[in-house]
Amino acid sequence: MDKRRRRTSIIVTLIVLLFIGGFVALVLVDRSQKAASTPPEGVESFSNLSRNHTTNPVSYPQSPPVGGDHNPVWQNCGFYDKPIQNENGVHSLEHGAVWITYQPDLPSEQVDTLRKLAQSQDYILVSPYPDLPAPVVASAWGKQLQLDSTNDPRLEQFVSAFRLGPQTQEPGAPCTAGIGEPSR
Repeated sequence: MDKRRRRTSIIVTLIVLLFIGGFVALVLVDRSQKAASTPPEGVESFSNLSRNHTTNPVSYPQSPPVGGDHNPVWQNCGFYDKPIQNENGVHSLEHGAVWITYQPDLPSEQVDTLRKLAQSQDYILVSPYPDLPAPVVASAWGKQLQLDSTNDPRLEQFVSAFRLGPQTQEPGAPCTAGIGEPSR
């Protein structure tokens, strides 16, 4: 009887320890995910953005735009070495993409960093953008962050917080089978 009680006690203790360990692991994972998806300092937010489809050119109040009326066809996500149409890029934002624009004279090693970022995950759209207010600008639906360099850690934090983030207007909508051919 004593051996049976001892064995039962050991088994119960192991089960309790496994339960506690699992709970602690879940709490730590949840905290790290929340920290990874926390918006970086300096993000501007814009609200009351319309979502109508139009084939006409749209005059956006932000440059680059962060939402509003847009073309019925979205821009395929990926890296572009030439500017894209605002109206197609905005439609990709509606689908949950982060659109990273850069000044055409951005140093080549920084452009390569953006190319690798776009190729490493989906729902990233990268293109040059003339007359940007900063060397690099990251935009998501209703969100925007101006950066001096691709080396700024806030770029990855922005992507983590807003790529397919809570601001996404059409979760699950594609970022492929639209318009445009990303460069490799």
